[in-house]
Amino acid sequence: MSRIPSPGRTLVTRRATLAAAGAAAAFLALPAFVRHAAAAKLPSLTLYGPPAGPSVTLAHAVASGAFSEIADKAEFKVWRNPDEMRAGLTSGTMQALILPVQVAANLYNRGMGVRLLNVLTTGLLYVISTDPTLSSIPALKGRTLAVPFRNDMPDLVLARLLAHHGMVPGTDIALESAGSPIEAIQLLMAGRVDAVLSTEPAVSAAILRGAAGGKAVRRVIDVQKAWAEAPGGSPVLPQAGMALTVPFMEANPGIADALQEIAEKATESVNANPPRAAADASAALEMPAAVLVASLATSNLVARRAIDERPAIEAMLTTLSEADPAIIGGKLPDDGFYL
Repeated sequence: MSRIPSPGRTLVTRRATLAAAGAAAAFLALPAFVRHAAAAKLPSLTLYGPPAGPSVTLAHAVASGAFSEIADKAEFKVWRNPDEMRAGLTSGTMQALILPVQVAANLYNRGMGVRLLNVLTTGLLYVISTDPTLSSIPALKGRTLAVPFRNDMPDLVLARLLAHHGMVPGTDIALESAGSPIEAIQLLMAGRVDAVLSTEPAVSAAILRGAAGGKAVRRVIDVQKAWAEAPGGSPVLPQAGMALTVPFMEANPGIADALQEIAEKATESVNANPPRAAADASAALEMPAAVLVASLATSNLVARRAIDERPAIEAMLTTLSEADPAIIGGKLPDDGFYL
């Protein structure tokens, strides 16, 4: 004959069930890293990125304590030029960083143990000038355009746009190399070039600096729109994202999912409250908060998983590499590239 449980036993059982359910819910609420990894939190986590829009997302996340569940200490550091970034990857110093998607594809195809986690902007490239008539790529014919970081992402996008409009560098347009966006802006302010191709927040810095000096510097060309008008282009220019090294992921199971969750929440926070995000990121990016907050409206910040953005990424890489497949390592990256 079956036993009827006593009221006391029933209460204990219900309590145990509710406690277990609560524990399960709490567990699922934890970041992916904590759910998947048996090890303790990371003692420290350093994230790297360029002095550009997507870095505001990570710098804001660090300042707001968003990484506290997965690391005892988190910090964000800026890499100043592509050579510094590549050296950091090669040495293993940089294990979680923001970089141009084209660079990530190139490194992956060359055998560097790096994978793309996400896309953090759908394009933040602009041409700025004091001449409002330079409002299209063809309008730049016969003019001088300063371009920082030649042979890297902005320059490659420009090369494709010039080719689309049948313009030959050195013949139809003079390109002035600059070591950094700041150097390019200085050339514009000195009147040595007619326009500058650069990214946010350097673009906003130039506009504010011009206003302070009595010069009306404008965004004369939205490169994202120009890209959409070119064959093979689209309104989405998945310019940069976060990449992780294979050794870093192998040593920390679940870290990719955790970082993606944090990036998504941080991006929402940046877009919802630009002044706070700018204030949080100012010191890390070594830029005034006023410049950063002005730039966020035109930085097109997102946090989209790389695997979900694969069609847009492949479309961009295919178009960029038509003239020179070597810029992406000779081929489109395979499945292993996308996290």
